[in-house]
Amino acid sequence: MILLIDADSLIFASCYRHKENPDDNPHFENIEDSIAKFDEQFMKIVNDLEELYDIEKVITFNGSKGNFRKLMTKKYKANRKKQILPPLLHPMHQYVKDTYDSKFAFGIETDDLVARYWYNISKDFGRQNVMIVSIDKDYKQFPCLMYNYHWKHKEILDISDEQALFNFYSQMIEGDTADNVNYFKGKGKAFAKKYFVDCNTKYKYTKKLYELFKEKYKGKARQKYTECYNLLKLRTE
Repeated sequence: MILLIDADSLIFASCYRHKENPDDNPHFENIEDSIAKFDEQFMKIVNDLEELYDIEKVITFNGSKGNFRKLMTKKYKANRKKQILPPLLHPMHQYVKDTYDSKFAFGIETDDLVARYWYNISKDFGRQNVMIVSIDKDYKQFPCLMYNYHWKHKEILDISDEQALFNFYSQMIEGDTADNVNYFKGKGKAFAKKYFVDCNTKYKYTKKLYELFKEKYKGKARQKYTECYNLLKLRTE
């Protein structure tokens, strides 16, 4: 098994410490503390999976520069502009890059780069021999093996082609609040399940969804559909 670990969320979490009092600083001040937390979490993930699989290789990914999606619309991730980032975030990204020989994404996002590696490895060695390790739901648009290590949702997913197809087109309706992508406010997964009930091919999903875009956006339907698709679809090539 080859593990593809998206370390961005792990790095972010490693910058935070447990607060004993509400007024305590939530961020670590000493990078050694962040490093210890990251290393412990990272190795726990690998060790847990080694109990279930014969791990041949671990490839780590973190960080990106030059996001093409932000050129498509100013709204993309605009909700994060006021977010206060942990002071050790950038040093920790550098630590992981230096220590774990991680892969860095240029012009795309970390999850795009992970998707490319998954696509090529699964094509060459089979989808059962590569696993994406992440808490990011965006990867569910692929028929992949995925390990969500979050303590509340810890599970290994074996996503089928049918599930992957629904997951992506459903997300185009649900949107992504974390990235400020929402073309149908008020419509969620329950609506998507009913709306796509007769869909089982990419053609049927596309046709059905485009009808929804035409209903809401009229003459701008094609523009909005294309924009939404490109914002949410991870790049495998």
